[in-house]
Amino acid sequence: MPVSADSEQTETPGQSMAVWAEVLYLSNLLIAPGLAFAALLWLYFKRSADMPALALCHLRQAISASLWAGALLVIANLLIILLGGYAAPKTWMIVIIYFTTCHSTLVLLGVLGLSKAMAGQKYVYPLVGRPCKDENR
Repeated sequence: MPVSADSEQTETPGQSMAVWAEVLYLSNLLIAPGLAFAALLWLYFKRSADMPALALCHLRQAISASLWAGALLVIANLLIILLGGYAAPKTWMIVIIYFTTCHSTLVLLGVLGLSKAMAGQKYVYPLVGRPCKDENR
């Protein structure tokens, strides 16, 4: 449905940066692991001092969830090594369980965070997120 000429579409302060934070989080999980995480860290350390509260909230969520994703991946690899290494038949069971539970959940949380960022709303990831500060910057 086309947007009428009477409707005003105003962007919430920090909305585009919040969207970028969520896009980088999803990129870290799906397309460019490591590279997108480095971009998230660069954004946080170079730009967080002058970010609006919405953008800072989404950026902190994305970094926290990325750290959790990395920790879960390390735990899955340690479990594979402890249960017989990569040649063991149990390896595929662990990989499938990891991807169907942990990884897909983190991706779905990222998609939900992206939709909230596109709507100009704050969002805290369940379990892996950090509380957003209620400051009006």
